[in-house]
Amino acid sequence: MEHTYQYSWIISFVTLPVPMVIGAGLLFFPTATKKFRRMWVFPSVLLLSIVMIFSIDLSIQQISSSSIYQYVWSWTINNDFSLEFGHLIDPLTSILSILITTVGTLVLLYSDNYMAHDQSYLRFFAYMIFFNTSMVGLVTSSNLIQIYIFWELVGMCSYLLIGFWFTRPIASNACQKAFVTNRVGDFGLLLGILGLYWVTGSFEFRDLFEIFNNLIDNNEVNFLFVILCAFLLFSGAIAKSAQFPLHVWLPDAMEGPTPISALIHAATMVAAGIFLVARLLPLFVVIPYIMNLIALISIITVLLGATLAIAQKDIKRSLAYSTMSQLGYMMLALGMGSYRAALFHLITHAYSKALLFLGSGSIIHSMETIVGYSPDKSQNMVLMGGLTKHVPITKTAFFLGTLSLCGIPPLACFWSKDEILNNSWLYSPIFAIIACFTAGLTAFYMFRIYLLTFEGHLNVHFQNYNGKKNSSFYSISPWGKKREKMLKKKIHLLSLLTMNSNERVSWKKTYQIDGNVRNITQSFITTKYFGTKRIFPYPPESDSTMLFPMFVLVIFTLFIGAIGIPFTPFNQQGIDLDILSKLLNPFLNLLHQNNTNNYVEWYEFATNATVSVSIAYFGIFIASLLYKPVYSSLKNWNFLNLLTKKGPKRIVWDKIINVIYDWSYNRGYIEGFYAIFLTGGIRRLAELNHFFDRRGIDGITNGVGVTSLFIGEGIKYVGGGRISTYLLLFLFYVLIFLLIYYIRGEFVCFFSCD
Repeated sequence: MEHTYQYSWIISFVTLPVPMVIGAGLLFFPTATKKFRRMWVFPSVLLLSIVMIFSIDLSIQQISSSSIYQYVWSWTINNDFSLEFGHLIDPLTSILSILITTVGTLVLLYSDNYMAHDQSYLRFFAYMIFFNTSMVGLVTSSNLIQIYIFWELVGMCSYLLIGFWFTRPIASNACQKAFVTNRVGDFGLLLGILGLYWVTGSFEFRDLFEIFNNLIDNNEVNFLFVILCAFLLFSGAIAKSAQFPLHVWLPDAMEGPTPISALIHAATMVAAGIFLVARLLPLFVVIPYIMNLIALISIITVLLGATLAIAQKDIKRSLAYSTMSQLGYMMLALGMGSYRAALFHLITHAYSKALLFLGSGSIIHSMETIVGYSPDKSQNMVLMGGLTKHVPITKTAFFLGTLSLCGIPPLACFWSKDEILNNSWLYSPIFAIIACFTAGLTAFYMFRIYLLTFEGHLNVHFQNYNGKKNSSFYSISPWGKKREKMLKKKIHLLSLLTMNSNERVSWKKTYQIDGNVRNITQSFITTKYFGTKRIFPYPPESDSTMLFPMFVLVIFTLFIGAIGIPFTPFNQQGIDLDILSKLLNPFLNLLHQNNTNNYVEWYEFATNATVSVSIAYFGIFIASLLYKPVYSSLKNWNFLNLLTKKGPKRIVWDKIINVIYDWSYNRGYIEGFYAIFLTGGIRRLAELNHFFDRRGIDGITNGVGVTSLFIGEGIKYVGGGRISTYLLLFLFYVLIFLLIYYIRGEFVCFFSCD
């Protein structure tokens, strides 16, 4: 085992050769590299799978030995200053390494087909592999400086991937917004690291925690300065994990390709903030003010993310706000000191949300075949509906992911979210009420997404996205040249209307796309509408290379919750069944937490779970009433009458709905506030500085120059070479001097003479 740990540093660099070789190939041999671009999928997936297997092996060994291994080597030594680099293998590292590599491998497989049509296919894979390498390096770092280096590399990769389609202004603006917002938190993180080093004299976690706790216990450090340093460290996590008020970058980050959203904004990069707080929790836990602040910010994020998701039209943006809310749950658990619950929800949410994002990518991919590349149409849930019969596999996977996120047993997120809700009642009843209410909102907006997307009828009415009746509706690249040869016969698309099943006649045709683009099978339907025969395409199911990763994530969503089921830990043979607590045992001991506190009897657990499940089902029920009445008899209910009949109650209800809708659709007016007071304030301050610089600084400089010019011109005329002129000036100066002397004498005499 020691031999395995000794070479565990390799996992941080195994995948690094792939982006290096791709980058060198694109630089020196662009034609040959692009010609064989699909071959790079195999080494990418293979090397990342090796890291995954190695991480699983390390986790198994940790479960059996409950040990923490750290290996460091000196990088810089100067007098009393020593900077060391190394790798740390502990439960937190093992969990995050497995999470990153499993989701990363599946997303790479998914991306091979999803991005096959894109002209920058190789650049995409180079960015993705380098991101995975940076993320693995982040979670295996042994000190704060090393974490900060990989923290910035992860941010750089996020910037490149969000702005992958950089020729689109909206994508370019989104990556800049993410970069600037994260720089705010990263600057605070850097200040916090430096302040903590000034207090403790160490960057290494083990030494840092021990020295810091001794200083606090002996009251040998300024407590206000310690609180400031801890808050600055937490500010990095606020930005990276999209917590209020630095959450504004996450919804706009959905402008990147969908696999990026599944990898970065569901399971890995946004989890870096959770990882940082979890890593530094032994430091935060001795500062109650910071723990309370973490809990307060996180509960605001939980509620804000849920309320902003309930009226969004873009399917990816709705899932982004959902991610923001669920990250708030994890941060809330950390703020309450529930380390196990936070990591448990991090695991279950990562697989469920990755499944939902890949499912949304499959939906968008299918919608693009009928409306072309147009995010306003292919990602707009209002224009979807009725996709169940066309994409049944995607629908099933998305449905299971939706149930998991809603907290429906026995799916993954139920176990972890229920544990957080139970712990919140012990921490603060007010926080618990907000958390439970948000759980109902989560069920509501998730089923809203599902019902708008898959149920009912296909709602999209369109001409071609570029307004031309005879152009191809499939684009090779969002900004590239459309392949007019994709279809042998161009189809006149007029509209897409609701049709009865007895009016449909379907057939299949296969069109070959030249180049490195996949083959697609396009289905069409015909119908008679008011005596006019029209031909329409409908969305096809995704290929198997996209469905296989979704199938694996479905398995994780169904069964990953079993690793932390909080029942009695011992069976009849006395074997500990709680794998998660067994793995986290060394870190829980460091926090002085007892594993036995996590276990409850099954009837007690069932009693606690009844409330959360009932809330989730109530949210699902409300969503079904508003977006798809289940039974026709429900139309006679007073609740539905309130929604349909006119009267004073209807007016009040409409006002309430409008307020909620405006709040959600306008993102809580937070970005407008930032635009007016922050962006506008900074612009006004810059204009004021520009005015002062131009009129003040430059005015003084220019004034001195102009004054010197005038004086020189005047002296030029005075120095004419005539003695009589010089004598006249001399007498003039003497008279002025005598006048001044006389006035001074009179002034002094006035105050001193009797």
